[in-house]
Amino acid sequence: MPIMEPYRIKVVEPIPITTPEDRRRWLAATGYNQFSLRSEQVTIDLLTDSGTGALSAAQTAAAASADETYAGARSFYRFREVVSDLTGYQHILPVHQGRAAERILFGCVLRKGMISISNTHFDTTRANVELLGCVALDIPCEEAADLDSTEPFKGNIDLARLGQLLSGPERPRIGQVLMTITNNGGGGQPVSMANIEAASQLCREHGVPFFLDAARFAENAWWVTRREPGYADWTPRRVAQRAFALADGCVASLKKDGIVHMGGLVAVNDPELAEQCEMMCTATEGFRTYGGLAGRDLEMLAQGLIEVTDPQYLRARADATRYLGDLAKSAGVSIVEPAGIHAIYLNAKRLLPHLSAAQFPGHALACELYLQGGIRCVELGSLYLGTLDEQGRLQSGPPFELVRLAVPRRVYTQSHLEYVGEVLEEIAKQPERVPGYRMTHVPKLLRHFNCRLEQIRD
Repeated sequence: MPIMEPYRIKVVEPIPITTPEDRRRWLAATGYNQFSLRSEQVTIDLLTDSGTGALSAAQTAAAASADETYAGARSFYRFREVVSDLTGYQHILPVHQGRAAERILFGCVLRKGMISISNTHFDTTRANVELLGCVALDIPCEEAADLDSTEPFKGNIDLARLGQLLSGPERPRIGQVLMTITNNGGGGQPVSMANIEAASQLCREHGVPFFLDAARFAENAWWVTRREPGYADWTPRRVAQRAFALADGCVASLKKDGIVHMGGLVAVNDPELAEQCEMMCTATEGFRTYGGLAGRDLEMLAQGLIEVTDPQYLRARADATRYLGDLAKSAGVSIVEPAGIHAIYLNAKRLLPHLSAAQFPGHALACELYLQGGIRCVELGSLYLGTLDEQGRLQSGPPFELVRLAVPRRVYTQSHLEYVGEVLEEIAKQPERVPGYRMTHVPKLLRHFNCRLEQIRD
């Protein structure tokens, strides 16, 4: 059969068609921060794949039969049954989204001054660590530094470095090791089962809790079945179950691989830790059988967690992202290789060499995609990852200037992706015309959500 989406469309939503004049005015009014745009001002929204997917008919039907009882709702027990089968964890708490799960688990595991180690902490994950007065330390594998390399598992953690840290003088301060699958902050690259297994073994040898940030567990499992020797005959669901079995627990934003608009979870095996997490959940999210979610959310989550490991769904999703990556490269825009599954990452530094890191080239390219075509996306470069002074001047920047185009699940068709490719092609014809930016308002934490900038036209 030809490569195609394994579904047909039953409900459609109009998308805004805007003018260049409107887009210039709207973006300037936000202080050139795309997080502040209204949805009706965006034509193609690739800002995030979190909570932006399309529900299936089965999920919608499940929502209609939900039980909204405060305590002990049958919708919770269906959710727990599905999650238990998938993860094998004994204690499962629903929460409203991933950052709530992080706050609860980290608050029970970490104490001030401790270190959290990860292949890469993403933005809210890092914030939840730092808000506890702790240090978020990233140790990605060496292969991740080569954006052009086609190494299959560039999301891996650096095992040699992890071993040194766990056996070194900082060991008493290490509160947890968190493996993010796939590695969103590292270009959406997957993590191999061999890497997960080795990291798990190191943590067990040194008595350090090992958790998964499992927001994209199914997408990571898909790449394992396609790329890792010994797993070609495994189903994605079986791979995911094996990955969960190697960890002491997980946090997850299920707005990604749960294919829902809201939801997350904390799941662990340790009964003492589970009791602490439950108290935190009840105090700040909701009773243990709903955790801040409606019964319909739990029903849709249970169904989504079944659908997400379907090989045909995952194949189509990977093909769509690969196609978008091919379009970008055909337009003359380099991407992080190999293409991921939830997003492609554009190499803004290579496309815009006339802009210094202090002029935020990643942000500049993201803005240009909106100004030229109404496409909303986000940078992962100096704006997000750099060290700035109080005036917003760059003191030290990251090694890369990337722009993430995150593809919502089951939302856009091939023609939408081709439109994105056409806009990229227009930008790449005269990249020197893209202006740089400087900060005019610098929030102290998670600045990319609320900062304001202006164009540099001198």
